[in-house]
Amino acid sequence: MLQRCKLGIFSLWVRIAALCPERQFLFQSGGGKLQRVRISSRTQVSTLLLSAALLIGAATLALSFSWNRSEMERESAAINAKTRAIAEYRKSIEQRARDLEARQDFMDDLYHAHFGEDASQTNGALKDLSESAPTQGGADSLKVRISAAQDIHPLGAIDARQRRFAALLTHVVKRRADETAHAIRSLGLNPDLLARAAPRAQGGPFVPWPDGQRPMPREFERLSDALARMESLETSLKTIPSGLPTMAPMQSSSYGYRRDPFNGHAAFHAGIDFPGRHGEPILAAATGRVTFVGQRSGYGNVVEITHGNSLMTRYAHLSGFNARVGQQVIRGHQIARMGSTGRSTGDHLHFEVRLKGEPVNPRPFLEAARNVQQVAAARNADIRSRG
Repeated sequence: MLQRCKLGIFSLWVRIAALCPERQFLFQSGGGKLQRVRISSRTQVSTLLLSAALLIGAATLALSFSWNRSEMERESAAINAKTRAIAEYRKSIEQRARDLEARQDFMDDLYHAHFGEDASQTNGALKDLSESAPTQGGADSLKVRISAAQDIHPLGAIDARQRRFAALLTHVVKRRADETAHAIRSLGLNPDLLARAAPRAQGGPFVPWPDGQRPMPREFERLSDALARMESLETSLKTIPSGLPTMAPMQSSSYGYRRDPFNGHAAFHAGIDFPGRHGEPILAAATGRVTFVGQRSGYGNVVEITHGNSLMTRYAHLSGFNARVGQQVIRGHQIARMGSTGRSTGDHLHFEVRLKGEPVNPRPFLEAARNVQQVAAARNADIRSRG
């Protein structure tokens, strides 16, 4: 094998040497003498092979440099891609943190807007619900436990806690709305019809969702719907005349047909009477706006309050006024003083409740169960606490 290799090299040498015969060059020196230079075939072949080796080495080196440069560029591109990915991830984390912070501010504003600064009862209800692990509505659909949130990213844990709080608060809001609906129903009224008829302008405070471009999470959407229903029901409850218009007891002269005290004939009495002292305070029976202050035939001095939902209350035979037209009043606010003006036999308050302009019996409203009075009083207290 070695012998054959040597023969091959020798044969190649002979072929190259045949292409490079010995060459002679003549040139004249500075003194005019001719000089002869002989370049043998061996020298030419050696020079040729050396040049070829140098060219091959240079090409190999150039290819090596090019490959190394390409490899460095690929590594640099990979590093840049990772750097961009890290920057994007950091940016997304920072954005997530800002979103969660904005959502927390939204929840705080929502909580205080609907429950006021003094929300001890709501806090207690939330604590009870969190300990009892609710099984209805949005809480069971979360499928997330606060204990499990310890194993995920801290921002994910915050998100889980916020969603769970929204679900728990939804239960509290629904419970409070149900209590209000029950109070309205006990008066013989349909709470859903009243809620739908409640003026939008009185539907509660507006707390905008912090990111209008992204859809609201399901838990917060349910909370928003529950709050809207609660506010509508409570607005309706505040407009129902369930508060006593005076501290005096109701007289036997009640709503319906009776013997007229002046002529003895049967006549329809459109309200109920409260006897009392001259100048005794007359109070608004519910939240509303004063729409009339003046005199009406047979009624003497009159104050009328419009409460929304087509409900209006009339206070008659007054000795003086403490309210003006356009004034907003709440339940228990003094609007006038007791007297005996108009067609009256003595100091008393004639009190009417009108629905769509027609008189209705005020007694069921004023004799409502105690829980109605308590709920209405609590809702009025909420108005004051919200400022």
